[in-house]
Amino acid sequence: MATMSDTPVLDTLAAMTVDSVERCGLDENTLILIRMAALAAMDAPAISYLAHIDPAMKADLTAEQLQDVLVAIAPIVGTARVMSAATHMTEALGLTLALAESQAEEMANAGAQSRNKP
Repeated sequence: MATMSDTPVLDTLAAMTVDSVERCGLDENTLILIRMAALAAMDAPAISYLAHIDPAMKADLTAEQLQDVLVAIAPIVGTARVMSAATHMTEALGLTLALAESQAEEMANAGAQSRNKP
């Protein structure tokens, strides 16, 4: 029987992703770009892109490369899906930046509190 978790859906998605990456022979950049194209083709919401922002940044992918993916798939998936994908990618990046800012603020506050203790 499976282990109980507070986040069974997220745990399952993470396990599926790890399994997929381990079985895939593509280099990291190509894998992420293909996943971004698939998300665009599926008209995925911003939260789906969120899981790929950090790996894309770690792989040193540029905004231009992500735009190139959208340009490449536009004739196949259509204008509406490409515009939706661009919006969702931007939203996911904004969420990532907001989360990073929030974590940095929490760390700064915790540091200030520990310095102010007698």
